[in-house]
Amino acid sequence: MVSLSEKHISTDADSNLGKMSAVRLPLLMLAFLASASSTSGEITSHLVITPQSPVIQIGTNFTATCVITDTAETTADDLYWNLSQSIIPKNQYTKINESALSVTILVNSEKPEWLYCHSREKSPYISVNKGKFIHGILLTKIYPPDKPKNLTCIATQEKAFILPNLKCFWETAGYHTNEMSPTTYTLHVEVMLDDQVYNVSTKGNSAQVKMAIFPHHMILDVWVVARNHLGSKESEHLNKDADWFVKTNPPSGVKVLSDQTLPTSLLINWTPPIFRDYLILKYQIRYCPNGSDDWINVPVVDIAEDIQSFRLQNLQPDTVYAIQIRCKIAKKDHGYWSDWSPRVTKKTPEDRPTSKPDLWTIIADSEHKNEREVTLICRDPVFSNGRITSFNLEIQTQKENIGNGSMAWGYISVNRSMADSSQSQMVTILKKISLPYQSYMMVHVTAINSIGTSPQESLGIPVKTHERNLVENLKVWPQEGQLFLKWNATSNSSVTEFIVEWVSGIGIDWQRENRNTRQTALKGNIEKFICYKISVYPIYYGWNGKPATYFKWKGKPATIEAFLEEGAPLEGPSVRLNVKPGRNEAELVWNEIPLHKRQGFITNYTIFYSSSNEIHEITVPANITSYVLTSLTGNTKYDTWIRASTIRGSTNGTNHSFTTLKYAPGEIEMIVVGVSLSFLFVVLMTMLLCIYKRDTIKKNFWPWIPNPGESTIVNWSPDYPLKPETPKENCLSDISVLDMDVNDEKSVLEEDKANLALKKDKYLSEEHSSGIGGSSCMSSPRQSVSDSDEGGEIAETTASTVQYSSVVASSGYKGQTPCVPPQQVIFSRSESTQPLLDSEENPDIVQEGSRQSELFPQVPCFTQAAWNQDSASSSKFNQLEMEPQEALLSLDLCPLAEDSELTTPADRQSAPVSSYMPQLCGYRSQ
Repeated sequence: MVSLSEKHISTDADSNLGKMSAVRLPLLMLAFLASASSTSGEITSHLVITPQSPVIQIGTNFTATCVITDTAETTADDLYWNLSQSIIPKNQYTKINESALSVTILVNSEKPEWLYCHSREKSPYISVNKGKFIHGILLTKIYPPDKPKNLTCIATQEKAFILPNLKCFWETAGYHTNEMSPTTYTLHVEVMLDDQVYNVSTKGNSAQVKMAIFPHHMILDVWVVARNHLGSKESEHLNKDADWFVKTNPPSGVKVLSDQTLPTSLLINWTPPIFRDYLILKYQIRYCPNGSDDWINVPVVDIAEDIQSFRLQNLQPDTVYAIQIRCKIAKKDHGYWSDWSPRVTKKTPEDRPTSKPDLWTIIADSEHKNEREVTLICRDPVFSNGRITSFNLEIQTQKENIGNGSMAWGYISVNRSMADSSQSQMVTILKKISLPYQSYMMVHVTAINSIGTSPQESLGIPVKTHERNLVENLKVWPQEGQLFLKWNATSNSSVTEFIVEWVSGIGIDWQRENRNTRQTALKGNIEKFICYKISVYPIYYGWNGKPATYFKWKGKPATIEAFLEEGAPLEGPSVRLNVKPGRNEAELVWNEIPLHKRQGFITNYTIFYSSSNEIHEITVPANITSYVLTSLTGNTKYDTWIRASTIRGSTNGTNHSFTTLKYAPGEIEMIVVGVSLSFLFVVLMTMLLCIYKRDTIKKNFWPWIPNPGESTIVNWSPDYPLKPETPKENCLSDISVLDMDVNDEKSVLEEDKANLALKKDKYLSEEHSSGIGGSSCMSSPRQSVSDSDEGGEIAETTASTVQYSSVVASSGYKGQTPCVPPQQVIFSRSESTQPLLDSEENPDIVQEGSRQSELFPQVPCFTQAAWNQDSASSSKFNQLEMEPQEALLSLDLCPLAEDSELTTPADRQSAPVSSYMPQLCGYRSQ
């Protein structure tokens, strides 16, 4: 057994058993703990902490002691304390003796914690048996019970009696209740003079005591006691009459009656909730216009006790009122007010309007010059006291400076059912009048209901040039869901008030402000995203007219537009083309977005246009509604749209497509005119060129062909003419020379008819060929011999025989072909500049043409005949049937010399032999 010193262990009484004071632990107690642990059969721990499972008051110091039992392996010097896994500093330790060590800590949190006592491992035995050298206790932290406060009790009514149940409520400190040591509340109710005590316990802050019967007119004593491990506290006592706690039901059977003779009052009747034998009650009445929450309470002093009816007065006629009643015990400061009775509504009877109608005008410039469109509008009187059925108007319009005379008043009655009115604002359009600029107008209006007529309201409109501008620097801004406005006004004693008017797409409204007001908020139903045109008008009081009359005159306003809150436009502009697009440009136009769809002030427009995948954009100011796109590509399709922007967002408009022209307007006309002018220029230049270069052109396109008749060879005669040979049978053509003299002309004419058939056969069978210079005497048919119907004379040929050259043999007679070898033939040419014939160029073919020269030895032309018997026979006979002149024209004859004559074969025998060498087989190309 470990011996302990005589020093006792002291603990804090509040931390142990609440109100117990600190005591010293004798050594006998420690010895008893040690013996108790040894008798258990096995020592579970060599360390013991006292006190065990303490409940500690938060905010106080707590001391615990660790005692070493039944071991000598450790001493107090080897012990240490641990709180929430944190080692407690040694300065908080107190060594009692070698076997006991205490620690003192401050409890400042509500969370429960474990406090451990450990021994250091100074020996192998301790290291092996660690569990026997540690011990801990749970520190439960709580507050002491708080005194219950504000104890109240209530007894409610059920049916016609007060229930014997007394329900009480109290307040606590609000500390968290610890489950290890909860606070318990006990409600005590004592009926004085009856010695009956009722109590009930609870852990909450309310409880109900059930008594045998409710003790009317008896004194009750009520209190509450709060208790936990640290002690108890008692509330204040309620020593009151039992009726002091009573709360009755509200009055029942509430009825409200109206009287047509008293349009400003209503009569209320009801039934008390409890018999007056039990309780005498007093009442409270409240009322308000139906739909409003601004209740008006009738003063309690105006309502007598223990009554069952009451008349409300000073009400508004033709108004629906909601009425409620409640009651309580009539004794002073006794009981509770009952709940309000159900709401009962009733409408007061109609009465004559007691306030003026709110007259206003809308003035706009007319389409006609020097005129204003004046629209008279008004709202019902504030105290219309009934349904307004009509308005009476008195209107006087008068020109300025008309003399001393005055114009009569015009009277107009406007039926409410026929007027254009807005039920939401009760605004009625009375009359529209065209007023000249040089005239002023005065208006009186009264409102009429089924009972009577309202007081008269007046307003004047001055000459336009006399309007006064007293309001300046008008500003508007949104704040806390309202539109506030501020303005400056020139000091003027005649100003009686200001009218603040706001116009939107949904209507018009206005309010009146005092003459000294310079800042206010719009009191109407102002909505977001709607543009309001706000104007402030000065209303001044003065006289006008002849005779002078005092009126309220409307001054010139200051106007501004504002939004309570802006947003992105609801829709974008709809774009279109103003005119047909050009080749490189297109004019776009669009309309402004409707005012009710803008939802804000338009800051700018952005124009988008694209072709293929390329998008261009252009930003223009908000006051622009048209734009010309330039630098476009011709014959290209474009898509375009416009985006409208506000400070809160943007919205795109509808898409529009167009295609540019391939040619610009007038471009085709310019091309046509240019081509035409160019063509005309070319034609003119060509004509001029032909005129100035006609000789060159004639030389190139119509070359000069030499005339054989003009050759000098005609005067040349060969010395050795050749005798033509008989042409070969297989020769298709022959060339012969016909020598004619002037004296032979007559013989030719005489024998013309006889030989015509024979000549036709020969000439028609001859082919046209070119002999000299690309031209043949047998080419195009030319008239060489013509018949005359009158004299029967034949036209002379245009040329005589022309001899270019001849081939002369070494020997032989004239007209005979000498038998000379070809190599002995001599070619002789004249000195003429005319081209030679084939026979002259090629003497080797002379022999072939000898046969032909014998048949036609005197023909003065070169011919080439193709003797085709099958084809020529029919044509010869056909030509013989023709007239002589036509037959001669059809013959392909060369022109003869003027002095030449046609000869027959007989004549040819006597004619001299030509010195020209005949050609064989026609003309050969040179």
